[in-house]
Amino acid sequence: MTPPVPAQPSPIARCHCGNLRPYAECCGRFHHGEQPETAQQLMRARYSAYVLMMEDYLLETWHPSTRPPDFCLAETIGTRWLGLDVRSQQQSGEWAKIEFIARFRVGNGPAQQQNEISRFVREDGRWYYLDGEFPPPTPTYVQPRKR
Repeated sequence: MTPPVPAQPSPIARCHCGNLRPYAECCGRFHHGEQPETAQQLMRARYSAYVLMMEDYLLETWHPSTRPPDFCLAETIGTRWLGLDVRSQQQSGEWAKIEFIARFRVGNGPAQQQNEISRFVREDGRWYYLDGEFPPPTPTYVQPRKR
C-alpha cells in the first residue's frame, strides 16, 4: 500500500499538540531536526506527527529495540485527531513515563479516546519512545433511575 502523503501545516497555525504556540515554534522545530529536550516534548511531537501522518518521524523517534518492522499510517487516513491531554508524567534520569489521552474520530463515527501510559528512554542525549500500555478503564458510577 502506498504510504500517505504528510500534510503541510500552516507555520502560523496553533500546534496540533494543544500548546498555544504556532506549530513552527512548537512541534514543527522537532519535525525539522531539532531534538526534544524532554520526553514530554517528544510525546507531543509524536502526537503531532500522527496528526500530520509523518511516518518517518514516528519511526526515527521509536526506539530500535521496540520499533515495528512494518509501520504504515495509510489505514488511519479517515482518522481526525481532536486533541491531546497529558494526565501525568514521571521522569527519573534517562527514563520517563507519561500518561495521556488522545481524542479522535474515525470518519463520521463518534468521538473516541485512547488512554496510554508511554515509556521513553534517553540514549546519547536523544529521547525515544519505547513502548506503551493501556491502563484499565476507570469505572463510572451511574445512578439508578427513580421509578
